[in-house]
Amino acid sequence: MTERIDLLVVGGGINGAGIARDAVGRGLSVWLCEQDDLAAHTSSASTKLIHGGLRYLEQFEFALVGKALAEREVLLRAAPHIIWPLRFVLPHQPHLRPAWMIRLGLFLYDHLGRGRRTLPGSRRIKFRQHAVGRPLREEFNTGFVYSDAWVQDARLVVLNAMDAAQRGARILTHTRCQHALRVADGWQVQLQMQDGSQIEVHARALVNATGPWAVSFLDEVAQIGHDHSLRLVKGSHIVVPRLFDHSYAYIFQQPDRRIVFAIPYERDFTLIGTTDVEYHADPAKPHIAADETVYLCEAANRYFKRTIAPADVAWSYSGVRPLLDDEHGNASEVTRDYLLELDEHGAPLLNVFGGKLTTYRKLAEEAVDRLAPLLGVHQPDWTGKGHPLPGGDDGDLPKLLMQLQVSQPWLPSDLAWRWIHTYGTRTAEVLGDTGDLDGLGEHFGAGLYGIEVDYLRRREWATTAEDVLWRRTKLGLRIDPSGVSRLQAYLSANK
Repeated sequence: MTERIDLLVVGGGINGAGIARDAVGRGLSVWLCEQDDLAAHTSSASTKLIHGGLRYLEQFEFALVGKALAEREVLLRAAPHIIWPLRFVLPHQPHLRPAWMIRLGLFLYDHLGRGRRTLPGSRRIKFRQHAVGRPLREEFNTGFVYSDAWVQDARLVVLNAMDAAQRGARILTHTRCQHALRVADGWQVQLQMQDGSQIEVHARALVNATGPWAVSFLDEVAQIGHDHSLRLVKGSHIVVPRLFDHSYAYIFQQPDRRIVFAIPYERDFTLIGTTDVEYHADPAKPHIAADETVYLCEAANRYFKRTIAPADVAWSYSGVRPLLDDEHGNASEVTRDYLLELDEHGAPLLNVFGGKLTTYRKLAEEAVDRLAPLLGVHQPDWTGKGHPLPGGDDGDLPKLLMQLQVSQPWLPSDLAWRWIHTYGTRTAEVLGDTGDLDGLGEHFGAGLYGIEVDYLRRREWATTAEDVLWRRTKLGLRIDPSGVSRLQAYLSANK
């Protein structure tokens, strides 16, 4: 039997999940298919920032920066449990950029995007009078502080998919779009499930949100001609034991004029990244190269008193960013803006090229704005108008944490903190009617219990240990190999 729907979204990264959420909220019948796990690739391999992109001002990308800064405010309100304000420290090196240029850039950064609404503005500081100066080498005397935000990137994807599903969308992970044929009144699509079974879908419109695979999808699956090419750029990050004891992040200018961030990460670590390297291999399997690790260590060592070496790296990850090929010679200067191409030579096909995490909601809104009239839908955009993502309907996290600790005094404090900062108001659903520690189920280590794993499998499409430990949480940084094996056995036995 052929399933008939309005819209099929192919790709379970941030853009695909955002489009599915927006479309179903406007009354369309929507399916999303993803060949792997949600956020399995690019969307879980970011620098974990919701930001305007300060460095893009030097490239005169004022529209992109303004759009991203406006979105920063929207997303802070929509998901305060996984998106938090973060202050950044920029040490000043006169030989790289004069102070007047930095002050001008920060003034623009403070006021683009309809201006700041919730975050403090930028200012100049003297490091000897501030805690952020203590970890820095002695030659750094002054710098600047400005605001941006941090995000649990893979969870942002999952929350968009959850909201879409709650509104009626069908989310199919580990489901490959094998073939898409344009017919008179839509797209005839063949989907293959993980167990080998197949589903035939007739969709009135199709969205290609496959990220690094956007061109190969057109060539091999839809067999549609196109005029665009993608430039694949690998960005790698390293995670090391915590290098400083405060809550600020750093942005470091490098001799090659690139910038590298050093960000407080998972309470006990520091995240350092990113690189920009041309990439021509399989987008599903990027790995950090030895010279990238050395580059990031040296980037941090130029600024911090405490030096690091490759042996200090606790974890590393790499992602492939599908950027619009603007024929720029420097990979780090290729635009991070996006292009939506609507092919109306028959049934609608919307191709998503490029983009960045921060602007995903705006991209999705624009995508559905273009598709909706063709599908006879006239409901207005809605995702930017105060509709929180699951768990984000109360942004007072200290209050939520206190309420949880008062109502469940037996719950370990570290676990209570992590759950509130992962699930927000959905923590009550994770906990259910459990009233003591034994009720949490099997303990796999690192504060991961069976009750949480059951929730992730039931509500968030987690099927493997990697899904749980590296995308739904980052407990992979702490759990031992025995715990990983027991977790995988638990998931396999409770399918």
